[in-house]
Amino acid sequence: MNGMVLAGVQSGCGKTTATLALMQFLRAQGIAIAPFKAGPDFLDPLWHQAVTGRISCNLDTQMMGDQHCRRQLAEHGDADLAVIEGVMGLFDGRCGVGGKGSTLDLARAAGLPVILVVDARGMSGSIVPLAAGFRSEAAKSGVTISGIIANRVGSERHAALLSDTLAAHDMPPLVAWISRHAPALPERHLGLKMPDETCLPDFTGSLHVDQARLLNACGALRIPDEPGPDDGPRLSGRSIAIAKDAACCFIYQANLDWLEDQGAHLHFFSPLKGEPAPTTADAVWLPGGYPELHGETLSASATWPSLRAHIEAGKPLLAECGGMMLLGEHLVDHRGKRWPMCGALPFSTRMQRRPAGLGYRDDESGARGHEFHHSTRIANADIPAAFAPGRGDRGISYKNTRCSYIHWWFPAAPAVTADWFGAGS
Repeated sequence: MNGMVLAGVQSGCGKTTATLALMQFLRAQGIAIAPFKAGPDFLDPLWHQAVTGRISCNLDTQMMGDQHCRRQLAEHGDADLAVIEGVMGLFDGRCGVGGKGSTLDLARAAGLPVILVVDARGMSGSIVPLAAGFRSEAAKSGVTISGIIANRVGSERHAALLSDTLAAHDMPPLVAWISRHAPALPERHLGLKMPDETCLPDFTGSLHVDQARLLNACGALRIPDEPGPDDGPRLSGRSIAIAKDAACCFIYQANLDWLEDQGAHLHFFSPLKGEPAPTTADAVWLPGGYPELHGETLSASATWPSLRAHIEAGKPLLAECGGMMLLGEHLVDHRGKRWPMCGALPFSTRMQRRPAGLGYRDDESGARGHEFHHSTRIANADIPAAFAPGRGDRGISYKNTRCSYIHWWFPAAPAVTADWFGAGS
């Protein structure tokens, strides 16, 4: 399988627009795409899936490690082409220039070339030193920049000027350009809106591709023969009920795969539809999402008695971010409207305009995850902490329930995660 990494000069340069437009174009050419997203983002993969018809998986060298990223790529080798959307700018990671978690570090780990997305609005000759600088710095890590995609281009003449200027200075070629009139992607406080909330954009008239150049800019994916994890089934026969709907939709595909690989039987229920968590479930997982957009519906959910009963029975429950918000007494949305929630635990949450927490989190147990939220938790009683990250939310613990704002990456600490779901019980 061949592949490419689409990296931006910086956040907001049109990286996701370029990714979706290319995926749409390639699919129309009959090319089977394996979509991926660099970093811990939940929303972009949903857009990838909507455009390609295939599940998009996250790749993150900070949270997952190099070997797991390569393993994820290898497991999707039935496609013709891997298209990896980067995160932030090419060199932006946890720290330094091209450090862990950066798009550059992922391209290095995967052994794939980078196609650089540039916001070319108002730009002509300046694209050369920009491309030269990025190419030179990437080469220090053994990463090749093999092509350029210009976004927000004013006209065909502008595109031709950019292409000719790059060629005249022996820079990576312009493989595609996107008109400044391209459809805009709808956004909200955590990023893009969900794809099922709007019509999928049609980039047909806005994207212009030199297909030969584009495919020539891709590289062959070479996955070394590495031993898999010594990760025997720790959850054999256990039934895990997972909340999954528009309020609980932030789910890493690799977490679902890991639970099944551990021998767990997965069952899904919807708090928005008032479906109860199955009484036969050995454990419950409440992922994050957008409960703040569904306060009225959730306030009357018939799901709550089953969750309270599960918790009081001492059965394992893991709640992440929005899933945690469901378990409190009230949720105050962006409009200041106060909605009653499950009431299983003595706290409330309140939305705010600015981010209240952001960054990778490493628990002292070895578990790893990521935190990004616009709400705060107000405790109405003293509750023990559930976790001990070096920084970030310590969460709350009650009986066998663990809640926090952190979205965990289950394969990072298999034994720890399995214990959260009651392994050996």
